[in-house]
Amino acid sequence: MVNVTAVFDIGKTNKKFFLFDKDFKEVHKEYIKFDEIEDEDGHPTENLPALQEWLKKVFENILKESKFNIEAINFSTYGASFVHIDENGEVLTPLYNYTKQIDKSVVDSFLEKYGPKEEFLKTTGCFDLSLLNSGLQLYWIKHTKPEVFKKIKYSLHLPQYLSYIFTGIPLSEYTSIGCHTALWDYAKKDYHEWVYKEELHKILPTIVSTETSINMNYNGKRIKIGVGIHDSSSALLPYVRSVKKKFVLVSTGTWSITLNPFTDNPIVSDTDAKDSINYMRINGKPVKATRLFLGNEYKIQVAKLAKHFGVSEDYHRHVKFDQDVYFEIMKDFIHMFKWESIASENMPTISEITFDKFEHAYHQLMTELVLLQVKSIKDVVGEDEIKRLYIDGGFSDNDLFVKLLSHHFRNMKLRTTDSSLGSALGAAISISDKKLNSKFLKKNYSLKKHVPFIIS
Repeated sequence: MVNVTAVFDIGKTNKKFFLFDKDFKEVHKEYIKFDEIEDEDGHPTENLPALQEWLKKVFENILKESKFNIEAINFSTYGASFVHIDENGEVLTPLYNYTKQIDKSVVDSFLEKYGPKEEFLKTTGCFDLSLLNSGLQLYWIKHTKPEVFKKIKYSLHLPQYLSYIFTGIPLSEYTSIGCHTALWDYAKKDYHEWVYKEELHKILPTIVSTETSINMNYNGKRIKIGVGIHDSSSALLPYVRSVKKKFVLVSTGTWSITLNPFTDNPIVSDTDAKDSINYMRINGKPVKATRLFLGNEYKIQVAKLAKHFGVSEDYHRHVKFDQDVYFEIMKDFIHMFKWESIASENMPTISEITFDKFEHAYHQLMTELVLLQVKSIKDVVGEDEIKRLYIDGGFSDNDLFVKLLSHHFRNMKLRTTDSSLGSALGAAISISDKKLNSKFLKKNYSLKKHVPFIIS
């Protein structure tokens, strides 16, 4: 029988379940997708009842497996999501989607009381005010649904609600509070004063360290149950635990999030930088971050190029970096792409592709996208002396992306990792007593070194 740690890793699309052995090797995985349901306004939202049923079913099935002995379980999920429960532990509202629009008057009344806006965003490490700030969701419910608000005993961020399903103990922890919630004052290292003035602290459970676990008897079995962790902070954890020198991590996907866990100046000082935000490490220390809608824009533009040149939709996957083509582009470089989901001062008013070959247009596209990524990285590094750059996620396999970044950051050691396990592995590590050594990323994450191409 193999001793394992179980992790539920809940994304907005895929819901995954992993088992890791003592060396954090994956020994079992299963996943499911649920169709979204609608909230009372018809906005799409997480099917929380189906998710809850699946969690219990999967876990009870694995407990019966003779192959595995579950010693611990933890939970990693997306952020900006609250589950509100009453005094009986019953869920009171849908899991409101952070893409849901709320009435401008709610934001205006909030800023009238607690603004000015720029100062508030700087203090709380946010880039804007919307339901992407889970704290604003509490304000919105209190002032537009007072009858619901009165019934709330506890508001739990999604990772902590999943833990609550198994323990019945309501708790808060740093990584969920610290991810652009507008709840936390990074200077005071406490909830912002508005939280106390609105008396929201009364429905926010006790804050504990993310490494906290509760030893419980679950169906007659003694199991260590974690309190859950926010997925971006979780994905950062294996690096923080195994890399001793300062680094920046670029976690790529639909969003490209660049994380600097070593900055002494985490608060966003440039309030015009709308894509600068703060996250929190498991010990409550701030992480300066920038975000870029890179994967989303890439998907849009690559589809257009494929159609324009009459090639298959996945043709771009096979294009390798060509130094001659790149130097040709850079000789008289101009911006050719108008972005659809990214704002950039350099982009033209319409896209104008002047190339005869897909490969050349693709090199132009990647050159322009990488320039956006370079700015994002430089913004997060700031004045810090950082010599290591890690890339994980979908773009770690993109030959042009990696070679061009390596070229732009010639003074840094660039490494890519294959962290498809990402936040799930971080959740397992966060409740483990095991120390990670410097070889961990190489063994578990297929760490690869990259050197800049030679300029003749």
